[in-house]
Amino acid sequence: MTLPPGGAEVAARCYRHPNREALIRCTRCDRPICPDCMRPASVGFHCPDDVQQGARSIRAPRTAVGAKLLASPPYVTITLAVLNVAAYLCTALQAHGSLRDPTGSQLFLDWNLNPFSVHSGRYYQLLTSAFLHLSLLHIGANMLALALIGPALERLLGWWRFAAVYLISALGGSAAVYAFGIQASNTAGASGAIFGLFGACLVLVRRLGLDAQWLIGTIVLNFVITFSVPQISKWGHLGGFVTGLLLGVAIAGLPSMRERVPTRVQAAGVGGVLVLVVVVIALRTATW
Repeated sequence: MTLPPGGAEVAARCYRHPNREALIRCTRCDRPICPDCMRPASVGFHCPDDVQQGARSIRAPRTAVGAKLLASPPYVTITLAVLNVAAYLCTALQAHGSLRDPTGSQLFLDWNLNPFSVHSGRYYQLLTSAFLHLSLLHIGANMLALALIGPALERLLGWWRFAAVYLISALGGSAAVYAFGIQASNTAGASGAIFGLFGACLVLVRRLGLDAQWLIGTIVLNFVITFSVPQISKWGHLGGFVTGLLLGVAIAGLPSMRERVPTRVQAAGVGGVLVLVVVVIALRTATW
């Protein structure tokens, strides 16, 4: 309340609504506020402007690798699964393809990884082949692995890091097949990307000091299957796994490091791994 020259008390007016009386003042800026502008605080009330300014100054919580901690669904994992299923249905429903065996369709023949075709200029096969599958069992196993490891890893890494690990690992697995595999072979499947997720997850688990026994057991079991079952792309799995390891180190750093790797350094490291994969592809083409 204020006193005019005549001595009568005059009620203060809200700084946002001059036509309303204000019996309360903001405990931060001391401006008068009406009931509509009162925002409860730990001590007294704050005005809307101070509440908004305080919200801007609060940093969003982040994960151990610097990604924003979000409760949203794993959109990248869902998108990748949808793309894989959509590609399978497209190959299965085309002429000479079926749900049991889509390998006879024209799309499958165009998109699967054949080193001779890549050398002749179809470099897109290095990535498109990672979205093709040979059978229902093949896509089912890979999508189950993606569903088990993808959501948790995406929330930890954030969308762009997770997408980079998946896609570059897929490319790394294809690059290994192109560089070291049998020239006349045909390769397809998301296994290189899945093994890349395993590799990145192993680095992250070690970096965070978590128990890695379950993950190591899963990886060992998958490699046992890789080298014991015929017609499985061994180079694709190895290439994807090694690429994932390198990406995990680029993002999280070595287990002995204490400080978090800055985002710009992470981006540079991921870019460096991509360049390395491209160099492997270029060297194979040059030495064909």
